[in-house]
Amino acid sequence: MTEESPPAEPPGTMMAARVHAFGGPDVIRYERVPRPVPGPGEVLVRVAAAGFNPSDIGFRAGYMQDIVPMDLPFILGSEAAGTIVETGEGVDRFLVGDQVIGRLDGGGAAAGHVTASATGLAPAPRAIPLAHAAAIPVAGLTAWQGLFEHARLGPGTRILINGAGGGVGMFAVQLAAHTGAHTIATAGPRSAERVRGHGAGQIIDYTRYPVHEALDAPVDVVFNLAAIPPGDAAELCGVIRPGGSLVSITVPVEAPSGAGVTSTHFVARDDPGQVAELVALVDAGVLRVDISAAVPLAELAAVHRDAEAGLTGGKTIIVP
Repeated sequence: MTEESPPAEPPGTMMAARVHAFGGPDVIRYERVPRPVPGPGEVLVRVAAAGFNPSDIGFRAGYMQDIVPMDLPFILGSEAAGTIVETGEGVDRFLVGDQVIGRLDGGGAAAGHVTASATGLAPAPRAIPLAHAAAIPVAGLTAWQGLFEHARLGPGTRILINGAGGGVGMFAVQLAAHTGAHTIATAGPRSAERVRGHGAGQIIDYTRYPVHEALDAPVDVVFNLAAIPPGDAAELCGVIRPGGSLVSITVPVEAPSGAGVTSTHFVARDDPGQVAELVALVDAGVLRVDISAAVPLAELAAVHRDAEAGLTGGKTIIVP
């Protein structure tokens, strides 16, 4: 008796994590959908992995509609790494077989394949597994723009990275340390050693000590990566020297009147050139990409539930 072969994949289709209505994690459907076809200037990428980001919760729940409107139904996932399997008309920058990474502001990465503009992609790093490279575009761009465009980080800058245990923190701590900044980070017991390994010179356990009690001197910059209650905003601003700045990627933080502190809230933009610079730093061994979990695409709803419950840390990738 011979073993039967598994049924063939229906041609022109793929599995995807799709949202048909805004809501909780249960609205995520793992289902078969038509495989997209690249248009002029686009490529079709076989996804090795998609990156999971806290913003994915906002897209799923509908909280991001004022920032990046999404038409229902849509496929989740705003960053991916994979291999080009088809090119559209007019594409001469990449060839079939090239490995690429990129940010996808229209979603679509949480699937077997995704189409993307060729100009919006960068060659994937060679020094790490292709699937791990999916962690770079969103978190890496957020860290890069926060540090260098908004915080104006330079050698000798005293910076406090608040909430350094996640994907953005992974890149922010390493980039700050590489720049020559005096890097201080807040992290809980679960992520402290990982953050220290990324180059933080001092770790503050925010579960045990108020930040202002753990610092021996004011800082020049606070880079806030955590969702903080209004009462903690004044404390964060209070550790910054007059003339310093606070940069936040989560909630806007208003500096108290008379503190002499500037406050900036920003949403990172796509920039393939900056992604390419991050890739070069990965290949040079300057940036390490640590993956906390690689989860099958079929289990994406569980990742959302765990993230909302505060049970995830580091960077999670989603594997088709």
